[in-house]
Amino acid sequence: MSVIVEATPNPNAMKFSTDSLIFEGDASISVMPGQTSEFQIMNDLMKLEGVDNVFGYQHFITINKKMDVEWDNLVPQVEEIINKYGY
Repeated sequence: MSVIVEATPNPNAMKFSTDSLIFEGDASISVMPGQTSEFQIMNDLMKLEGVDNVFGYQHFITINKKMDVEWDNLVPQVEEIINKYGY
């Protein structure tokens, strides 16, 4: 499986795309601090140190990090979780 990591206009957000469908349907999924999701992958991402919130739609998940966190440390952890789920 391959995860494509892309910068967004927001320097605190990165888009993680896959060839596989992660979320079916036309609804997007957002998880904010203190919330949980029916999708365990989103809950696992929210548990990562430095993640502020997550947003998912079909083939991608966007991670918003806290301002004091570096992407160099966070990206490999996000990729590991996405790969763990087979995407």
